[in-house]
Amino acid sequence: MNEEYQPPKTNPVENHNMPEQRSSAWIYVCIAAAIASVMYRVIVIQRLEQTSLLFIGIPLVLSIMLTNTPKPRSATGSIMKSITLMLLMFGILLFEGLICILMAAPLAYLVGAIIGYVSDRNGSSRMNKMNCSVITVLAIMSMEGITEALSFDREESVVVTRTVDFQTDQALSMLADQPEFTLSGLPTFLKLGFPLPTEVAGQGIALGDRRTIHFAGGEGEPGDLIVEVTEASNNKIVFSLVEDGSHISHWLTWKTITWEINPTDDGKSEVTITLNYTRELDPAWYFKPIERYGVKKAGEYFIDSVYTQ
Repeated sequence: MNEEYQPPKTNPVENHNMPEQRSSAWIYVCIAAAIASVMYRVIVIQRLEQTSLLFIGIPLVLSIMLTNTPKPRSATGSIMKSITLMLLMFGILLFEGLICILMAAPLAYLVGAIIGYVSDRNGSSRMNKMNCSVITVLAIMSMEGITEALSFDREESVVVTRTVDFQTDQALSMLADQPEFTLSGLPTFLKLGFPLPTEVAGQGIALGDRRTIHFAGGEGEPGDLIVEVTEASNNKIVFSLVEDGSHISHWLTWKTITWEINPTDDGKSEVTITLNYTRELDPAWYFKPIERYGVKKAGEYFIDSVYTQ
């Protein structure tokens, strides 16, 4: 009986083009990095570095470009690695501070993860079949803050209340004194890279009295925050902004800091500090809660600095 002829098995031909494909992928990454760098320069020149165009727009363009790298194992993996490279480049080459990198990184990774997920889900034709609505929504979100018409309400108010072991007249007298800021008591969040209050000058709680707080360290050049008493009564003192030369003004603009001191039934005092400011960073859904948390910690630190001396 004749057996059916079986052709000899052969080993699959090795793909000798893999090195070229990998090299091409890195060329795409380098091109994307160059475009991201140019976009950053243009955004800074146009003074839009506090808008969503920086924190969402650049990661969006970068992620879309990187989905077209030659046959990546995973678009998401390629995007995440490249975004990490971009953040390191911004930190080293563009001299961005640690705090800016920390604040921008979650947004950049989120945008990259969204684009990567949609890309991987649609397989080899990922860019042709990608859900355009996702890109459209992200593109619209990246426009927030460019103009006032494209901005959400920026006015914020944070209230912190503490009970201190002093009678009202004593508490007012301590507020009138020159406070001493100790960096050891600074909340951990405010030590991440923000400018630190190192010196304070001025005293008194009468109309026209001023405080000058010098900020140094962290990100940006040293600068002074100057406030002045614009309202004074038996239990309420309002400090209004005169000038803010610290780097904090890049993220928020102080308006008023109001102290209210009221007696309690047990002979102590209830101290309430209300901090009014204008949020300068976009998008609001991301930076609003971060700034409110930071301002709350600053309010707690202010009260502790006055009443734990």
